[in-house]
Amino acid sequence: MIVLHYTAMTSAQAALERLCDARAEVSAHYLICERGRIWQLVDEAQRAWHAGAGCWADVGDVNSRSIGIELANTGVHPFPEPQIAALEGLMRGIMNRWKIGPSRVIGHSDMAPGRKFDPGPKFDWMRLERRGLAARRGYGPGPDNPSPDLFRRLAQDAGYTADVDDDSLLAAVRLRYRPQAKGPLAPEDFTPLGHTALWT
Repeated sequence: MIVLHYTAMTSAQAALERLCDARAEVSAHYLICERGRIWQLVDEAQRAWHAGAGCWADVGDVNSRSIGIELANTGVHPFPEPQIAALEGLMRGIMNRWKIGPSRVIGHSDMAPGRKFDPGPKFDWMRLERRGLAARRGYGPGPDNPSPDLFRRLAQDAGYTADVDDDSLLAAVRLRYRPQAKGPLAPEDFTPLGHTALWT
């Protein structure tokens, strides 16, 4: 798997120092600065401490089954073009080397709903989808009567298998697919999860 993060720090240098500090007990395979420079901090074949508690689909120990990529970003700023272009090139290589499909490219918030929020609402997941680097969302209308149980079932089918409450699950799916959405569960929340045949 590939797990994408933001550093939530003031600079790439500060993030680099923290990721290389054994006392911090956090690491990642790669760090990409705003200008597109890439640092490899952990060999891809080695385990890095970037994911923590959580799960995705059938994977419980995400740290042992994933490559973590940190993007230097505070969490509230747009991601610059050089940084995203570098990310795309890096991801293509990793996905080819390790035979990782788009459905196994996730954000930290996808595997740890309610606990983590990166890479955040400013990250352009649709761009990765268009380039075949992330799973494409579904299209079409949602159900007329949105059901939390159906939403959970579809979210779990998509990979959101973490044991969280309904609000945290909805927030995680929205953060990935509808970051500006507010309010209660709506038909539009079902659209990216597909499976239109279940409610038509």
